[in-house]
Amino acid sequence: MPKIIACCVLFLMIATQSFAVQATESLASEVSLKTMIGQMIMVGFRGEGATAARVILRDIKQHQIGGVILFEKDYLRPQAVRNIISKAQVCDLVDALQDISTIPLFIAIDQEGGLVSRFKPTHGFAGTPSAQKLGEKPVSETFAAGERTGAYLKDVGVNMDFAPVLDVNVNPESPVIGAIQRSFSSDPATVAKYAHAFAQGMGRYGIISGYKHFPGHGSSLSDSHKGLPDVTKTWSKKELLPYAELLGTEPLHVVMVGHLYHRKLDADTPTSLSYPVVTKMLREKLNYDGVIVTDDLQMRAITNQYSIDEAAVKAVQAGSDIVLVGNNMKYDPKIVSKLVTSLTWAVHNGDIPIERIRQSYDRIMKLKHDSGLLVDDVSNQ
Repeated sequence: MPKIIACCVLFLMIATQSFAVQATESLASEVSLKTMIGQMIMVGFRGEGATAARVILRDIKQHQIGGVILFEKDYLRPQAVRNIISKAQVCDLVDALQDISTIPLFIAIDQEGGLVSRFKPTHGFAGTPSAQKLGEKPVSETFAAGERTGAYLKDVGVNMDFAPVLDVNVNPESPVIGAIQRSFSSDPATVAKYAHAFAQGMGRYGIISGYKHFPGHGSSLSDSHKGLPDVTKTWSKKELLPYAELLGTEPLHVVMVGHLYHRKLDADTPTSLSYPVVTKMLREKLNYDGVIVTDDLQMRAITNQYSIDEAAVKAVQAGSDIVLVGNNMKYDPKIVSKLVTSLTWAVHNGDIPIERIRQSYDRIMKLKHDSGLLVDDVSNQ
């Protein structure tokens, strides 16, 4: 073979091998990004069993989402069962979800007690008094209520409860807090004391608490499910005191950021999508480095102004780690792929730095490890 031809062949072989190595490295990078973004997504779904829940099982397998949230009722189909029939059924459902997931899932629920209880006595679960009623009794009874809640959540495989509420009962007529007894007290110190007791009770059973709704929903005059509450004139710094008292202490917890508007905190953006609120106030001022979760991005407080795609990107830019979409006020079987696509494009376009994604992924994986969900090291998948 002439030397020139041989050299050309050798060059082509080296170039082909180099291209293959680059392609492999690129693919590995994309898989890693996909995993990190998947872990930042928590969604609701339809289905009470493995067959009926085939859409979410597909999404768990394909997109490695980090968590799901269970609901009792289907908002769009009031007579239909969403996810909850009985203890045995919930156990089987959770087992099916976890079995197909490479990384253990956060299985979340809103089980505050009182009116906000997805698990009810009719499903075979013990009832829990509302926060307001517990706040009128000795704090030991709140700890016991947390223990009972933690015990039955653990029994069915739920590992995260978006409770207790840290909202201060500033406005007893607030349609979403005070009027439905979701606050322990009008005194911030009492809220902190009782919320901590409830969280500690659940923590005995390994349940991750969800402190909400930062920076404080108790003074609102309207419901964020229906629009964006303006708390500019009613909110005060005392509503931050329960967070200042409890953040960073045991037991394990996340913080849920509420959909509120406060002109003096951020004149342009709802609190849940606000960098000054999420990063400057919660991260830096209160020195919180744990997992931050958005409230449901399908609430009209958000959807009246933003698409879900836009809201998810803004939430991550603001500093949240998990974007929560209940997929209940509106049902979209493709919601997970849409969220993954929008966040991935935001990274590729430079709208979200890759380091911002890594920070959230690291916090999520640390919480899964600290809570006992992670046994093996799967962080490098």
